[in-house]
Amino acid sequence: MKITKTQWPIAFTLIIFVMAGVFSFSGCKKKSEPAAPTEAKQVVSEAIEQTICPVIGGAINKELYTEYKEKKVYFCCAGCKEKFEKEPDKYISKLPQFGK
Repeated sequence: MKITKTQWPIAFTLIIFVMAGVFSFSGCKKKSEPAAPTEAKQVVSEAIEQTICPVIGGAINKELYTEYKEKKVYFCCAGCKEKFEKEPDKYISKLPQFGK
């Protein structure tokens, strides 16, 4: 099909309208809401559990802990607990509950 000189303005206008319609409707999609936390994510976060003392690396005693930034930090002995409480930022990198 051949378009004549007199048909070009009409064809061009139709193409512009079609493209404008396509672009305007493609932006009308409803944005999806962020997914709610699932049980799987909660299980993963619970699985990150401290097992060693951040001060000397010994096995922890679950009855010996302190709370730091709303999280429990466990220790192997009272001496390590005291050292941690004096300089907590020194040991944070060794704790999985703070994004090790």
